[in-house]
Amino acid sequence: MKKGLKVMLAALVAVGVAGCNPAKKEESASKDQKVKVVLDWFPNTNHTGLYVAQTKDYYKKQGLDVEIIQPGDNVTAEQMIASGKADFAISAQENVTLARVEGIPVVSVGAIIQHNTSAFASLKKDNMTSPKDFEGKRYGGWGGPAEEATLKTIMDKHQADFNKVEKIILGQTDFFKSIGRDADFEWIYYGWDGIEAKRQGKELNTIMVKDLDPALDFYSPVIITSEKHTKQDKDFVKKFMSATTEGYNFAIKEPKEAADILIKAVPDVNKDLVQESQKWLSTKYQDDTKAWGVQKEEIWTNYMNFLYDNKVIKKKIDVKDAFTNEFLPSEK
Repeated sequence: MKKGLKVMLAALVAVGVAGCNPAKKEESASKDQKVKVVLDWFPNTNHTGLYVAQTKDYYKKQGLDVEIIQPGDNVTAEQMIASGKADFAISAQENVTLARVEGIPVVSVGAIIQHNTSAFASLKKDNMTSPKDFEGKRYGGWGGPAEEATLKTIMDKHQADFNKVEKIILGQTDFFKSIGRDADFEWIYYGWDGIEAKRQGKELNTIMVKDLDPALDFYSPVIITSEKHTKQDKDFVKKFMSATTEGYNFAIKEPKEAADILIKAVPDVNKDLVQESQKWLSTKYQDDTKAWGVQKEEIWTNYMNFLYDNKVIKKKIDVKDAFTNEFLPSEK
């Protein structure tokens, strides 16, 4: 699930607010504010809290009529948010940082997962247990801006020669079809592909990215909105994040039922994978922090400096403008 460091694509949609019907019987429904939320990939367990909040009417209790849409083509989620064509989107710390460097005013309002759960994965038979073992191997990537910088940095730290890695752009691909065939190691999200490998009985060696450099324990995914919303529509953002928090807190406490809700909402998903992934990921949403969604300035600063030092971004940003905890219920 390589959405942590890829550019998210989203369908062009228009956001509208429902008008009021003079008939009193319909007045209550007409007051619900329409909200569009753009995912970063196909629906999966990173998104469970959204579907729980939708299914259990947590959004409706806040006066919100939320539609969750999947990504499309030709425009990034960050651009959609900034232009007002969507209200909220699933993004990543890297994407928010890159967007703000380019003057796109998006803001992260909650971390879905508290720590980076991505990993470099290879077939166990290839005996790749350290970045040093990447030498002479084929890396299959998706072409993200920070991808090669990350790989080079961790290899340098392990006295390995980055130039001895063959870089192959795979784009969007099925990890289980490409690994060992098109590439020797790839960057995955353990909570999806790692869990699926176990389910299939496929033996992998995985190296968690956050364990390779403290700066790489970044937030991915995050929930973003526009700077305009955070400044001019504070009550709206608070309502959305209150309901969303309730959804993720439910998923933390009741992973099986939460997985069932996701499966019912998105029947095409791999049901067994969703159940196993949810069981694992529900312990990662909040993890060791005081409440779900909370973000730390230190995490944003460390990763921004990493991107700057490795020339992924041309200038530094004020990270206090890139994220906020203001709209989380725990910050009241």
